[in-house]
Amino acid sequence: MARELGPAIAELRAVQAGASGPQVTGEWEVKCQNCGGTTGFNGSLTATKCPYCATPIQRDDVHNAPARLPVDGLVPFQVGEKQARELVEKWVAKRWFAPSNFKKYRRIGAFSSLYTAYFTYDADTRSWYQGERGDHYQVRVGTDSDGDPVYETRTRWSYVQGEVANDFADLPVLANDNMVRARIRALEPWPIEQARAYSPEYVAGHLSRTYDKDAEESFPEARQRMESAIESSVHRDIGGDEQRIHQLETSWNWLAYKHLLLPIWLLTVVYMNTTYQVYINGLTGQVSGDRPWSKVKIAAAIMAVLAIIAVIIGVYAASRGHHTPAHPTGPGHSTVAPPHPTTHR
Repeated sequence: MARELGPAIAELRAVQAGASGPQVTGEWEVKCQNCGGTTGFNGSLTATKCPYCATPIQRDDVHNAPARLPVDGLVPFQVGEKQARELVEKWVAKRWFAPSNFKKYRRIGAFSSLYTAYFTYDADTRSWYQGERGDHYQVRVGTDSDGDPVYETRTRWSYVQGEVANDFADLPVLANDNMVRARIRALEPWPIEQARAYSPEYVAGHLSRTYDKDAEESFPEARQRMESAIESSVHRDIGGDEQRIHQLETSWNWLAYKHLLLPIWLLTVVYMNTTYQVYINGLTGQVSGDRPWSKVKIAAAIMAVLAIIAVIIGVYAASRGHHTPAHPTGPGHSTVAPPHPTTHR
């Protein structure tokens, strides 16, 4: 169920302003002192390393969860740990030029099932605009060298104004920092329509990343995407071959959000003081990630290719050098048969 953004944020700010300690009992969080990532969990914490930077978790960092916007729903995991490990094994095995030590991720990395925090936004907008519509037309400006007519394209501009309506539903925005957003977007689309009402049983045995930006702080990204869509709808409404928008005013008649948890498997490996992350969509098995490059393997591959090229050139040159005619002939090598002797009687 979507919540209206304004009243929900006002209520949250009031609670935060009047509270100095934890607000939610029965739910726990652990904040990594290295990367700052905060993870929520129910029951006992089974992870020993931070899922975002692979730093050992300090038990002293566990605390009651503070007041936050409640989770409205989630999409449960459909990819189990066995399948997820097989997928990441295949992905790592195909990174031919990754350092050999990176492939020992089981020892040096952290592999976790994790619910990431998203806010999805609904909006009902009405936009009024003023601008110009440009229609192309052809004008004959002369002839070419063959006597054929030459035309020039010109634009006739006319004033326009109008109104467009746009309705947005479930536009998702990742609410977590310290994650490679481009890699996370590569896991889309998410089947948000499959979301179920939040229940602790769904997150049991998994980590849940608490949001780093609340619904108000995450909204600017959603608003930018909505405004881009609104502008595109204005261009379509104006029509013609070209459009100019001089004034655009939008009324946000309804603005609501949902706080959703979406499932991923996360592999985090720290290699040469750099953190690399591999993400697996917990529903589809789609894999997206980064890994280091081995300069030694790349150099060896280049040397091998150069060696092969050198061998091919050498073989070709040798075959050309040893090719000589079996019976050379020419002006200086003519053969004349001796005359047959004659007998005179």
